[in-house]
Amino acid sequence: MNINKLIYGPNVAGQSLVDRVMAAKHSLAGQGLAKSVCKATTEEVIAPKKKHVDYLIQCTHEPNVSIPQLAGLLLERSQNFSWVSVFKALLTTHSLMNHGNEKFTQYLASNNCSFKLENFTDKTSPQGYDMSPYIRRYAKYINEKAVSYRLMAFDFCKVKKGKDDGVLRIMDSEKLLKALPVLQSQVDALLEFEVTQSELNNPVIFASFMMLFKDLIRLLACYNDAIINLLAKFFDMNKKQCKESLDMYKKFVTRMEGVGKFFKVAEGVGIEKGDIPDLAQAPSTLLDALETHMKSLEGSKKGTL
Repeated sequence: MNINKLIYGPNVAGQSLVDRVMAAKHSLAGQGLAKSVCKATTEEVIAPKKKHVDYLIQCTHEPNVSIPQLAGLLLERSQNFSWVSVFKALLTTHSLMNHGNEKFTQYLASNNCSFKLENFTDKTSPQGYDMSPYIRRYAKYINEKAVSYRLMAFDFCKVKKGKDDGVLRIMDSEKLLKALPVLQSQVDALLEFEVTQSELNNPVIFASFMMLFKDLIRLLACYNDAIINLLAKFFDMNKKQCKESLDMYKKFVTRMEGVGKFFKVAEGVGIEKGDIPDLAQAPSTLLDALETHMKSLEGSKKGTL
């Protein structure tokens, strides 16, 4: 019998011997937090179990729970050799950022706690090797999500949206021009996940795709608010601001192509069309009008010299 398989391979319950020993160790020590992190990030090829994630989410609201310890446990788990455990550590972190107390995201952002997985590769199996690029990309997105919070002091996925009190819809020009590049960087990191329908072939990567899909819906609502606000202010901006805004608008148009591809994959895996936003294309005349105005500003500047 292969000893490595006995130790590291899944048993009949789906958990490896290492998982069971770790859980037992934490249980004996009375470390509920560590035990739940361990159970949420087992080597069983399923999404983290809801009961364990819900427990950790609840922990983020408890005053006697150490957020640094919780974050540290997840970061430590992400250094595991198993692609499944690492992926599930990222999934659990993503869930806590979205549904846990804000102080969890604040801690990740303010303490520059990032997942250092740029070189992660699981060479122990063909599936591990195939999943490794998506782990690297997913980690990059979660890191970018934390960076966005650090730079903006809010989560784009959670802020109010809409014409009346949407944060990015009513933001002044100066703040808007600072916020848009941050939002664009987060959208870029998400779209770089670049998975195809056929590659969503196990419950772990599928769970991460669904988390990203839900984030993208919220980010897109913010992005639309920001662009509507930008266009409304464009013709009253100075030359420097107009140049920045025109560049940001062009990037927005380009990014919508990537969003469209992502949504096609979502539709392909069974997400109903009604749950996928309609990406109505802006008329080309709009870009023409913006560029004409920019040229007029450059022309008037030259005329004053």
